[in-house]
Amino acid sequence: MIPSAIQSYLRRHRVPFERYAHARAVTAMELVDALNVPGWRVAKSIIVLADRQPWIVVVPAMATVDLRQVRHTLGVRTARLAAESEFADHFPNCETGAEPPFGELYGLPVAVDESLSVNERLLFRAGSHEEALEMRFQDFARLEWPLVASFIQPLSREEEENPSYGAPVEDSGASA
Repeated sequence: MIPSAIQSYLRRHRVPFERYAHARAVTAMELVDALNVPGWRVAKSIIVLADRQPWIVVVPAMATVDLRQVRHTLGVRTARLAAESEFADHFPNCETGAEPPFGELYGLPVAVDESLSVNERLLFRAGSHEEALEMRFQDFARLEWPLVASFIQPLSREEEENPSYGAPVEDSGASA
């Protein structure tokens, strides 16, 4: 169930949204399958530590976060995926792994991959592995004022045919 704090936040800001109950889905691609929608319609929240500052980076379900691009765009020295233990306390009443992209509600900055900005609507998890939320991208942008830039790794031809949904764990900015 979507936590009442999220529902109240959206209603308080007069943001219309739709709720979708579905079979338990832990990964973003499981959510795509559970809702039987194209992968580009579903956005996932990735918690990244950029110079130790947690950010919510929102990318398409089938995409991989490019930590070098995150580091470059945010102008930080290091960027890495946060461990669940490093961010779970930021999202009370949310199931771990189902963090919503509402940084204003949870006191975190938000960055959105530019590929999502062309979608009329965003579909994402909102604190639950058994219910998703959909809203207009324009409403989301007005509510969160996210940084919009490119944050995903381009897919190679092989990855398009056989997708891999993993991401590198850290980009320290050091040359390899």
